[in-house]
Parts: sequence; C-alpha cells; structure tokens
Amino acid sequence: MYERITKYRRDLHKIPELELELPLTYQYLLKQLKPLSCSISSPIPYSVAAYFDAGKEKTIAFRSDMDGLPVKEATDHDFKSRREGCMHACGHDGHMSILLEFAQQLNEIYTSLPYNVLLIFQPGEESPGGARLICETKILEEKKVAAIFGTHLWPMLPKGEVATRKNEMMARSSEVNVDIEGKSSHIAKYKEGIDAMEISARYLLKCYEMEKSYHPDIYRLLRFGKLESGTVRNVVASKARMEGTLRAFQDEIYWELRKNMHRIAEYLERKYQAKIDLEFSLGYPAVINDGTLVEKVCAIDPQIKLLKEPEMISEDFAYYQQEVPGVFFFLGTGTGIPLHNAHFDFEESILEEGVKLYLKILKSIKL
Repeated sequence: MYERITKYRRDLHKIPELELELPLTYQYLLKQLKPLSCSISSPIPYSVAAYFDAGKEKTIAFRSDMDGLPVKEATDHDFKSRREGCMHACGHDGHMSILLEFAQQLNEIYTSLPYNVLLIFQPGEESPGGARLICETKILEEKKVAAIFGTHLWPMLPKGEVATRKNEMMARSSEVNVDIEGKSSHIAKYKEGIDAMEISARYLLKCYEMEKSYHPDIYRLLRFGKLESGTVRNVVASKARMEGTLRAFQDEIYWELRKNMHRIAEYLERKYQAKIDLEFSLGYPAVINDGTLVEKVCAIDPQIKLLKEPEMISEDFAYYQQEVPGVFFFLGTGTGIPLHNAHFDFEESILEEGVKLYLKILKSIKL
C-alpha cells in the first residue's frame, strides 16, 4: 500500500490546479480508476464519481477535494509543483491519494461488502464551493447514499492520529466589509468634521464587546483584520473601511450576530451623523457531524480522538451534510506546518491510516 499511495501523492503534488478547472488532475484520476470494477461519471466538469455496485440497497459515499492553492511552493522536493505559483498546500493531493488507494482495496472486495460505495473527487473546495454544485446534480439521491465521510489532513494533531467530534466541527464562514463615511475638516477644527476613524474604532470595540457577551458554550467568532482610514496627520478622516470575518455554527446565532452588527452601526450613525454600510459575503455552511454516526464510528475504532472544541475554519463538505448524515475527520500530520503555507508537507505513511479508517467504517458500520 505504501509505495502505491506515495506514488499517487507525489504524482498529484506535481500538477496542482485551481478552483474548478482541473484537467490534469482529472485525467490522472481517470487513468488510475478506469482499470477498476467501478462505473465512472463526472457530475460536474472535472469531477470524478467512482461507483462500486455491490448490489445492495444502501450506498456509503467518501469524498476527497481536488484543487490546489495559488501559493509558490518553497519545499525542495524533487516532486515539488511543476506549475509556477500553484501548490497543493492544503493536503488535497493526500486526500485524493487516500481515495485512490481505497478504490484499489475496494476493487478486490466490493462484491462482498454490505453497501455500495461512491467515491467523490470534487473540484473547487477552496473556491467557489464544488460540493454545492455536486449536490445540485442529485447524485447522492440517485445513488441512494445513506451516509458520507470525508477527511482533512491536520498539522496540529500527532502524526497518524484520527480525530472528530459530535455536532459542531467546522464553522459557517462570512466575510464582512464595513464602510464608514464621515466629514473631513482640519484637525484643529475637528468638531466641524465627522471623524470616520474614531467611529471605526468605536464600532470595532462595540462589536467585540457584543461578541464577547455570548456564553462560552456558544461557538462564534467576530474579528476584524484590516482597518484603513485617513490620508494625512492634520486632517480629520472622512472615510474608513474595515474588513473582517464572522463565523458561527448555528444559523440563528449567525443571523443574530449580523443583526447586532447592524444595530451597532445604526446607533453610531445616529450619534455621529455618519453613514455606515455593511456588506456580508455568504460563505460555506457549518460542518455539523451527525452525532449518532460519530458514536458508531468511535465504537468501530476506539482510537479515534474526540475533539473538545470545534474549528473556526470552514469547509464545503457541509453541503453534503445538508443532504445526508455525514462525519468529517481530521488526520494528523504531526508537522505543525500550517495549511496554506508554502512549506506545507507531510509523511505519506499517514495516508495509510485514512485508508484503514475507511475500510473499517465500510465493513462494520450499521446504517
């Protein structure tokens, strides 16, 4: 297993592609899967769905993302990216390799399995959300998928350790832009102006106070990472722009946070006679693991670690979980090198743990 899965990873690592346009990756996957006893389709362009028909009533799906990142690789491997400015810096080459090796294992045993198996290789996880596009094709319904599983390499876990948690796993994401319009004046006559810089500072602090007022058990995040205002030292700033991130797990908390942000803006508008515009992007939904499935998986493999806290980053695996029960796992690289980093790397031996996990689930879980 090790030699084959290592070859998959290194081959794929050389050819990272972005978003939804993945012709090289697509052709590589087809080349590996076509000799196997599975039917192959492309629910959306450059995606691959490999279906092993065991003649059973129910199907279990396993998903891997496919896309790379616009990152210039800084490793010195002989299998480093051959595409300038593009890198598999989020481990998707590893995820695909797990699924390819899993397919090889299935090819020998699928007729004796308790479920049919659907392997989904999905483009566009980083952007714009290929999972949503695949779900819209109704392939999960067509193949009678009863549950879906996915895995992401995770640098902060020990090498080879598998972890998950019940319910909240990864956050709903939303980017926030705040534009404040005041009135310019000479700094010596600041009372004649409307100080957009001051208003932005007050808005930031009031938003932070509001977010902190929630109970610690309600997982949420509101932070601003960028604030621009002013042109010269002796002129009251007439404009300010803030850029930040809003994250939550429950829809009602997300919308409540947004409502409170608008409420704070309206208060400051009235107080300072300013104009404040808020813009929110609609990111991915929250990854919410099915609690019953997590219990079943942990009973099958007691070595799985249960995480105490969810992660505030997002994943479009959430769209599948809106269609069928699902569980998302983290697989530790043990390196501590962050995702999306130009030095991101891992030992290929950990990928075997992902294959073993999927085989255990497939053979033993009761749906």
